[in-house]
Amino acid sequence: MDAREAFLIAGKHVDDAELDALFGALLRVPSVHTELMEADPAVKAFAADVVAPSLEGLTGVAPRVDGMGNLLWRCGGPGSDAAEGLLFMGYAMTYPAGSMPEAFSAKVVPGEDYGLSGPCLWGRGGCEQKAALAAMMAGAAAVCRSGLALARPLSLAVSLAGETGRHHAARHMLEEDGLTARYGIVGLGTTNRVCLGNKGRIDVDVVVRGKSCHSSTPWAGVNAVDGARAVLERLDGLVDGIAHPELGPASLVATHIESGPDILHTIQDHCRLTLDRRLMPGEEPGEALAAISRALADMEPWRVEVTQGNFMYPADVPASSEVAGALEAARGQAGEAGPPLYFPAALDAGYLNEKGIETVMFGPGDLAFAHTDAEVVPLGQVRRAARVYAAAALQLLA
Repeated sequence: MDAREAFLIAGKHVDDAELDALFGALLRVPSVHTELMEADPAVKAFAADVVAPSLEGLTGVAPRVDGMGNLLWRCGGPGSDAAEGLLFMGYAMTYPAGSMPEAFSAKVVPGEDYGLSGPCLWGRGGCEQKAALAAMMAGAAAVCRSGLALARPLSLAVSLAGETGRHHAARHMLEEDGLTARYGIVGLGTTNRVCLGNKGRIDVDVVVRGKSCHSSTPWAGVNAVDGARAVLERLDGLVDGIAHPELGPASLVATHIESGPDILHTIQDHCRLTLDRRLMPGEEPGEALAAISRALADMEPWRVEVTQGNFMYPADVPASSEVAGALEAARGQAGEAGPPLYFPAALDAGYLNEKGIETVMFGPGDLAFAHTDAEVVPLGQVRRAARVYAAAALQLLA
């Protein structure tokens, strides 16, 4: 099916008033990141008690909740190989309200007050997760309502992640639930442009061990704080020369540091640092960790321990890929402009690509407003996104 026909069909089956109401309903329910991460009951309840019934009502197809609490929905392609289908991946979790006033009001505000066009909805998570999720749900509904027989299935997965900085939920869905597809679209705020790539990330924990003594006789001990400074000096320049033409340079920065014992006038016997190493496409997390370990070998008089924390894969999908082409063709029909994007953040698209699912990112919302005190998304952008999702799906599957 060509893009024009697909977009016309999508337009007939996206109800703007219904979509606006759905987006508002999602924004009004807090599903924020806490220390419980994906196990947070409010995030699980949002997926199971808010998204699931709404999705079934829109599509006539009931989703299921997996053992972790993620939501899985599928339609079309009876008897076909799911590995040939298309996956929409959306997110349940948002950044906390913080100091944003009326963060869950979903009130309508004039876009002109924020340099945007037309009426906007106000609400935490709109720019990152929930505008895209609403548009994906409406897009999936449009595909179902079209009545067209799909040669290959359309899946919609709602991950309990969104702010966790790790692939745990996506990994559970692929490895435990058997979720698979040929193409993937991750729903995040890209201002309705196609995002072809992103940096990955590995968190590295470094513990420097010394020897405590009274600070009046520092020569009697081994100061772990001095060791931490030596560690940072060793790491200077470690990633120099590693870069991507669109994503820019790799980076290695310390994001947290603490020392102990927490006693006055005492030379510290340990210092713990957390490092954030951004990965370029083609780099493996294990190789980056090994390079840091080698750089911190032989640090006498200190003992240095290096441990891998969470990591996320980078992504780099060609503009000529089928999924990017379908989205770009649908965007053209919607009158959307702008070249492809590349994100410096680490995202699930990297993991999906690593597992053989050709995945890009697309969705309404501008990340410049995310995590701010005025998170707003133009309703017109959400409506166009729903049509683009549906039209891309029809091109790839019908």
